[in-house]
Amino acid sequence: MPTQTSPRQTVKKVLPLILATAIFMQMLDSTILNTSLPSIARDLNESPLNMQNAIISYVLTLAVFMPASGFLADRFGTRRVFIFSLVLFSLGSVFCALSQNLTHLVISRVIQGVGGSLMTPVGKLALIKTFNRNELLKAMNFAIVPALIGPVLGPLVGGLYGRLSFVALDFSH
Repeated sequence: MPTQTSPRQTVKKVLPLILATAIFMQMLDSTILNTSLPSIARDLNESPLNMQNAIISYVLTLAVFMPASGFLADRFGTRRVFIFSLVLFSLGSVFCALSQNLTHLVISRVIQGVGGSLMTPVGKLALIKTFNRNELLKAMNFAIVPALIGPVLGPLVGGLYGRLSFVALDFSH
């Protein structure tokens, strides 16, 4: 007779994977822009020096909103705030892709930053609330390892975007 898994057991299996994916996205996003900046500047007809606003807006938004994450999780619920942060970060990413100028990109990065500022701390809080003390270290390690991979892949993916953009530019002339 097959054993049934409880909803809590399902959450224990899925939550570290979701958090790992979220942290990976955030860390990748934090580093990918740096190497693709010249290509994005060219696509937006901007000076690469002006593009620093896109980086600064994201990092500053993280710093401003991250302290509020615990309060918001206590006030509205960890699950609700975590899901909201994932949706907001994803929407910000879509808006970044659709940006037609630097102002749109900066606003999109702020939206992305608000989502990112809530994602990691509230996700870790969800792990703490879900796992017993003796299981927590293993779950945390599983969720955090992608954070180490994101900054390694970010420059690679950003550079690839820059190279592909350059090749596309060559073919258009």
